[in-house]
Amino acid sequence: MRNFCITVAYDGSRYHGWQRIGNGQSIQGKIEDVLTEMLGHKVEIHGAGRTDAGVHARAQVAHFKVQTDRTPDEIRAYLNRYLPEDIAVTACQQADDRFHARLSAAGKRYVYRIWNSATPNVFERKYLCRLDGPLDAAAMQRAAADLIGTHDFRAFCGNRRMKKSTVRTLHTARVQRLGDEVRLTFEGTGFLQNMVRILAGTLTEIGQGKRPADDIPRILRSLDRTQAGITMPPQGLILEAVFYTH
Repeated sequence: MRNFCITVAYDGSRYHGWQRIGNGQSIQGKIEDVLTEMLGHKVEIHGAGRTDAGVHARAQVAHFKVQTDRTPDEIRAYLNRYLPEDIAVTACQQADDRFHARLSAAGKRYVYRIWNSATPNVFERKYLCRLDGPLDAAAMQRAAADLIGTHDFRAFCGNRRMKKSTVRTLHTARVQRLGDEVRLTFEGTGFLQNMVRILAGTLTEIGQGKRPADDIPRILRSLDRTQAGITMPPQGLILEAVFYTH
């Protein structure tokens, strides 16, 4: 058996997320179906993370173990030939037998994009969340600084029945105003269910003046989801990168 690692870019607009669940359309399911057709037997792939319905990825990582004589380039070419046009395999290589896309990952980077204008962005509307009221990006950045470090992020977890540890480390929490776009970047060791969208929602409420800029420490201490902000819509979120130590 050979272990292959693929990097996948996708527009998540019409999918129920990365993970195959029931009969819903998923990125994982589309890739598995093409690999199964190529190799003549069922293939299961494992992703670095489960992006939610409507969330996009520039560089999702997955691995699968199969018996084949095909080269990584041949596998990549076959996948890109038969996958739908909103999914692309940007890289394929043979990996170490012990490599696991999720368990071997050292960290991830997510970006959340807000279009802060009264004028719609026609061409990027599927990849932005539009807010046309005043948004104080400087206040959002001051608040974001309090997210950096190792904290219990239970208040920012969408799964209120989470039994596993909710402690995570954020290395980057950055807010940038790029003309009419306000871009939020989060990089860390791992992320909880809906965590980035809740972080984005909380910082957005600070930018709108609905919360003080020094509210983050209080929310973290509360360990209470009701104390944090809204869960932002999925279309503004993109998985930018998955990091590995080797």
